Amino acid sequence: MNIRTVTVIGANGTMGGYVSAIFASFGNAKVYMVSRTEEKSRVAVDRAAKSVRADSIRRNLVPVDYSVLEHCVQESDLIFESVREDLSTKLEITSRITPYLRDNALICSGSSGLSITTIAESYPERLRSRCFGVHFFNPPYVLTVCELIPTFYSDQTVYRELHQYLKKTLCRTVVEVKDSPAFLGNRIGFQFINAALLSADCYQQRGGIDYIDAILGPFSGRSMPPLVTADFVGLDVHKAIVDNLRQNTFDYANDSFRLPLFASKLIESGALGKKVGHGLYKSQRTSECRKIQVYDVGMDGYRDIELYRFPFVTQMVKALRIGDYAEAFRVLINSHSAEAELCVDFLLSYTVYALNVTRKVGFSIHGADDVMAEGFNWCPPLALMQAFSSVTDIRSLMRERLDKTLWESGEIEELLPLLVPSNYNYRIFFRSTR
Repeated sequence: MNIRTVTVIGANGTMGGYVSAIFASFGNAKVYMVSRTEEKSRVAVDRAAKSVRADSIRRNLVPVDYSVLEHCVQESDLIFESVREDLSTKLEITSRITPYLRDNALICSGSSGLSITTIAESYPERLRSRCFGVHFFNPPYVLTVCELIPTFYSDQTVYRELHQYLKKTLCRTVVEVKDSPAFLGNRIGFQFINAALLSADCYQQRGGIDYIDAILGPFSGRSMPPLVTADFVGLDVHKAIVDNLRQNTFDYANDSFRLPLFASKLIESGALGKKVGHGLYKSQRTSECRKIQVYDVGMDGYRDIELYRFPFVTQMVKALRIGDYAEAFRVLINSHSAEAELCVDFLLSYTVYALNVTRKVGFSIHGADDVMAEGFNWCPPLALMQAFSSVTDIRSLMRERLDKTLWESGEIEELLPLLVPSNYNYRIFFRSTR
């Protein structure tokens, strides 16, 4: 597949700019970066070059506005739509570019979870076979996975060629995913994050947000705590994803996509997270230092972060520092404090949900491992299963710790025969930091 010219629509957005950089650097393509104003596109060029740490790609990046969209589309081998995650906005773009698309052009949506089939159906029949979802993870220079989503209309030859282009030319780990709400990575990741939000509400008297993050920190197999992640993503984006999942998925975890009231109130007040300086956490700069506070659910205001000291965490971190991973997991399993048991419950629930969703949405049981390891930088579920299995009987542990309805429904029994060794070493994900 020879992709020489690309048009990225919505290039001034975070992902639009970053994806432009991937096409320009790895793909060595000429990239039209389209924004509402040329000035916004020029700013996006700077951001794109910085994201891949390569000023040389500027020669491949062409900042433009919508007034020349027709010309850009007519010249392009691939059009990548990266506008706001709203179906009506995306369909508006579809209608605008349709008259100018070449019959051999590829059409890709960077949607993080909307129906690619619905988007494809907005194009004339002659073009639907060349429409795909290609979901990159943020930031794509660091997180090298992408989800490739075909539709009923997809031309299989073109699909295989696009897969190879993403893999060989753009150097992506490609996870093939069925057209399903939030696809695979976000469905798994945001189920975990929203479950943490709900727990922060439930445990607000013990501290709430920073209490839960202290239980599920880097020592539990993720690069950053889940509620710090929610603030990084943006609470408005989080809400859009979980609302979509609650409305359009119907498995046993559906209720875990219910957004807690305090999160809705923060969003309504404009407290959206890191991008505006305050959300679940609040960042303040003084002349002397940068101070971070946390939103206290019970008091409905910000306070200083509590430095929680949980014995199981202290012991796990001590073991991880000397590379004794087996001891770290023995500590986790055998510590019966409320916090340690909550941590185990979260990790086991994560593995079961991730692998069950993969059975239904992915094309390989390894898909969940790829998206969580390389899209979220979390210990992937198959690897986490191996970690637990190294010190205990996983079947007995799950029967002891997980909701009995999961056993009664057959979800776990159906899953267990499918477990295979992970392609990832779980040890690299568990960090000796709080």
